[in-house]
Amino acid sequence: MEFVSRVIESVSSGSSVSVRFERPRGLTFLPGQYIILTVGTGTSALTKSLTLSGSPNAPYFEVTKGLTGHPFADALLALKAGDEIHASGPFGDFTFIGEYKKVAFIAGGIGLTPLWSMTRYATEMMFTTDITLLYSARTEDQLLFRHEMRDLTERNPHLSIVLTLTAPGPGWNGRTGRIDHRMIEQELPDWRDRVFFASGPPGMVDAILAILREIEIPESQIRFEYFPGH
Repeated sequence: MEFVSRVIESVSSGSSVSVRFERPRGLTFLPGQYIILTVGTGTSALTKSLTLSGSPNAPYFEVTKGLTGHPFADALLALKAGDEIHASGPFGDFTFIGEYKKVAFIAGGIGLTPLWSMTRYATEMMFTTDITLLYSARTEDQLLFRHEMRDLTERNPHLSIVLTLTAPGPGWNGRTGRIDHRMIEQELPDWRDRVFFASGPPGMVDAILAILREIEIPESQIRFEYFPGH
């Protein structure tokens, strides 16, 4: 569907911005889906595909974008309450609605957004699916939804979150380095029993897919989505 909406609020974390919009009547979506959103009008209009990072249960819809310096990211950051946007959707089949007993979510950077929508939804719906999220970012301040992670792990006894940084600061006590073969086997000893969802920059996703195929995960247990950046 095509629709017009207005900004409710915008929250910037320094490295990303999340914007919540009024949810039009009739807009339904599955966790992991995306919309095509246009900011501005006429020759100044900017359009981009953005994951719906909030839960389908929320009375609003939410998108999250990394602050890359790209014109669209700057335009999204500049939005204020009451501003109008145009959008269409939802689109996509990279979704999860509790249909598997065990899943592994593997995310890099802004690629966390569809997996976080799935995680929020699974927690709210009290699914018993065993979820392990492996999430990689460059630095600690680039970790998305950090403030919400502790809350969801406390509310969801079936959720485990593992964070790793590729360029950690001196105060970081978590895992370091890229998500690789060894990390997957250490954090997911039952990896043979899981359905894998991989989402992030193309190079990162391709590396994860290569690992999963090397350890002979069936294609039927692999879902993935590329986030090319900007």
